[in-house]
Amino acid sequence: MNIFRRRGRGDAERMTGTPVDEAKALYDAGRYAEAETAARAVARSRPRDDQYGAMALNIAALAAGAQGHGAEAVATYDEALVVFSRIFGAGHWLTLKLRSDRAQQLTALGRHAECEAECTTVAATAARGTGPEMARLAAAARNGLVFALNAQGRHQEAETVAREALTAHTVRDRMSLVLRLGLARALNGQARHEEALSEARGADELYRALPEHERHPDQGAVELASATSLFGLQRTAEARHQAASAHDVCVASFGPEHRRSVEARELLERIGSAHP
Repeated sequence: MNIFRRRGRGDAERMTGTPVDEAKALYDAGRYAEAETAARAVARSRPRDDQYGAMALNIAALAAGAQGHGAEAVATYDEALVVFSRIFGAGHWLTLKLRSDRAQQLTALGRHAECEAECTTVAATAARGTGPEMARLAAAARNGLVFALNAQGRHQEAETVAREALTAHTVRDRMSLVLRLGLARALNGQARHEEALSEARGADELYRALPEHERHPDQGAVELASATSLFGLQRTAEARHQAASAHDVCVASFGPEHRRSVEARELLERIGSAHP
């Protein structure tokens, strides 16, 4: 759900040789515990209201969330948000992106209504802005909204938001991937499993086309969506295989506490109970 990436040539050049390079590289490599440790060390070493200290807090929050440490991640986002607001201003896309990322971590804590409200606000603010960063931010916030609506059982609303976001975001990139996975979740929630499986297969094509470092945050997500669809279609053996694959890769990549690891484990238990 969280999108952290360099933002164009100018920003990439400014990031080169900076204090956050090591932590960012570790995060991109999927080495989340090491990334968090490195980022927190940078944050502690920087003066108050330092830009790199703020970026380090952002990386630390993302890395904590990637390990399934939702409460820790939200607390770090809260700390970072104060600094981002002072440095960049409340309306800057970086500050708004931080709010979107924080909101999406709330879902890991079961605070779905709060995530819905915040993502709705950020998406509306971004939609009034201009430029590619605001457009991408609007899509990211809508992705968080899709997840929050699905988590509350409001699958038809989630489907509508996902389809609108996909219509607006036509680039075949990671954002399209996560939006298609959200749409698959919404369709599965409506027992439209054939359609959901089709979306999961499309998401798989997008996933395989991404650069390797962009795949790390979404490992196991396609398999989980496929397994849910296959189980709904009573294709039990295939569902069990996909769910087991999702569980194994999620535990290896994120740890057993991550929401996707937990979801895959619960799906395996449901499959086992229905078809011992």
